Amino acid sequence: MNVLYVLVPLALGLALAAVAAFRWAVRDGQFDDVETPALRILLDDLSDPDD
Repeated sequence: MNVLYVLVPLALGLALAAVAAFRWAVRDGQFDDVETPALRILLDDLSDPDD
């Protein structure tokens, strides 16, 4: 039972840290363009530096 006095605040602290990291990523613009990276593989690159 005594271990709950350590684990509950630890879990709450980790959850708050995860929420803070997510909010920071959203404000930093990490999720602004989620479609272009998936479509970039389909586009043909015309400038090949090896040729």
